[in-house]
Amino acid sequence: MSSFKEKIKRFLVHISIMLGILLVLLFIFFQFYLPSYTHHGDTVTVPDLEGYHYSELENYLGTRDLRMEVTLDSGFVPEVKPLTVLKQTPRPGSKVKQNRKIYVTLNAQNAPLIKMPNLVNTLLKNAQEILVNSGLARGEIIYIPDIGMNVVLEQKFRGRNVEEGFEIPKGSQIDLVVGDGLGNQSLNIPNVIGMEEAEAEFLIIGSGLRLGRTSYVKTDTVPKGTIVRQVPPPGEEVKTGVLIDLWISELEEIGI
Repeated sequence: MSSFKEKIKRFLVHISIMLGILLVLLFIFFQFYLPSYTHHGDTVTVPDLEGYHYSELENYLGTRDLRMEVTLDSGFVPEVKPLTVLKQTPRPGSKVKQNRKIYVTLNAQNAPLIKMPNLVNTLLKNAQEILVNSGLARGEIIYIPDIGMNVVLEQKFRGRNVEEGFEIPKGSQIDLVVGDGLGNQSLNIPNVIGMEEAEAEFLIIGSGLRLGRTSYVKTDTVPKGTIVRQVPPPGEEVKTGVLIDLWISELEEIGI
């Protein structure tokens, strides 16, 4: 009986020793070997790559224990050199593991083609907004005599008229030919002095001119609403679209 108990005791001792050794090995594995193998706790700060050229990236990232991957997407910014980094993932300043891939989006080498919008007969202010929204740039503004003030009459690309729908490189400059509000035709200013305001306005606009500033003058000799003065004066030769300023009578109040 004592011999059996002795064997059981030895067996339990051996089991205990084996379990102890196993626990020590597991402790060493998880606390020392595994962290050193996986670089546990070793991180790298992602640098800001915006503005770097593609040819510089591999060496620049390699010295920081990082790798590069170019995304299939690309953008295009006319002011930025081709194959220059526009965006990156992860963002600059992020903490990542060593040997992590940094995904970069490059500026396209060639500008994508876009369709030219129609700007003709559009006000200059609206035309400029359309150009910006279409990815184009406003070039030179060329004023020519035309009664349509600040109205786009022609749209030009590299000196030639470009029609709506024609494909041009994104970021191209578009020159605009715009009316200056004055036509080519010369005419003599009609005499509207003595007319009523509505009649004078009808004659001015019908003559190819434009109504300018209106002022009121108090008088007790001329009926209310009558034109008493105009500038430029009657008979002066001007271009179509010129502004005509009017002075209109307003009855003087007489105290009792």
